[in-house]
Amino acid sequence: MSRNPELAQDLRRRRFLGVAAGASAAALLGAAAPNASAAQAGAGAAPAGAAQAAHGRGGPVVPPGTLGIQLYSLRDKVSTLGFAPVFEELRRAGYSEVEFAGYTQGGGEITLAQLRRLVRDNGLRAVGSHVGYYADDPGAYTFATQLEKVLDDAEALGLKHIGTASGPFRYGSTVDAWKRAAEEFNTYGAAARARGMKFYQHNHAEEFSFATDQPSVRLYDVLLAETDPDLVHLEMDIYWAFCAQHRFSVRPDGVRAPFDPIDYVLKAPHRYPLFHVKDGDRDLSTRDGYVMTDVGDGDIDYERFIGGVERVSRRDPHHWIAEHDNPGDSFRFANRSATHLKSLRTKPC
Repeated sequence: MSRNPELAQDLRRRRFLGVAAGASAAALLGAAAPNASAAQAGAGAAPAGAAQAAHGRGGPVVPPGTLGIQLYSLRDKVSTLGFAPVFEELRRAGYSEVEFAGYTQGGGEITLAQLRRLVRDNGLRAVGSHVGYYADDPGAYTFATQLEKVLDDAEALGLKHIGTASGPFRYGSTVDAWKRAAEEFNTYGAAARARGMKFYQHNHAEEFSFATDQPSVRLYDVLLAETDPDLVHLEMDIYWAFCAQHRFSVRPDGVRAPFDPIDYVLKAPHRYPLFHVKDGDRDLSTRDGYVMTDVGDGDIDYERFIGGVERVSRRDPHHWIAEHDNPGDSFRFANRSATHLKSLRTKPC
């Protein structure tokens, strides 16, 4: 059984909290992004303190009420302080939403009813949660092994989205393997929809790699083609998508296969209710082409990306969720990221 090492490492980290955490862009965005490399490198984002002066006088790029944060980024504070002080800090920073990566804390157990009440009392909304896709242990907390329990918990928390950060690598990296995984995703999506929720999958870079048996086929395209768009939704991790653009723009047979992450969204904006907003310093000497940093300190042009998505898909609600896998200071990251994202402004027409 093939495993994705990058994903496995990420999921091991996410278990820290307890529950397994598991139409071209150039035409639509204008001459400012004439090709994929321009969208990829962009002009480095201004520091948070100077961002307001650098941006125009239009409305906010991130619509009010849609700025969220993935609680995995604050796992150190949750484990030492508990959820309540973390939620209080996030509300003060200007966040409206949170996404879970587990429902427990290091200081002791907390019931789902208590957790839902804490979210509400701090003026926040819980919009989603990451749960594992599958496990060899039949008692593990994953979609494959405890689907009804996963949905029961999401329903108890009032979540509208419930998803996984696991890639569809359960059966390998062939086209047929991903078709098989896609069918399971359809099953989870149908079960979630029956309860008024949306099932979603969060990508890493590897989803954009190529099938081992058909090197001309990008695996992410298989996932999109083989899942029902009404049942399976996507949470694009924009940082990892740009890393994939760096790593997988040439097929194994040497044929160029460039892509721009935003094109996937613009072709089907209704399939992308959630986004992870991470930033990275461009570094071509690294495998991924970027080194993760606080949002606003890196080279991914979020004014262009978020603005482009919101401009062409205003009827489709999106949630913009800040995340950093290993922030140096998690509260500092949360505050700086919120300040930067709230400062972005649409360009006057």
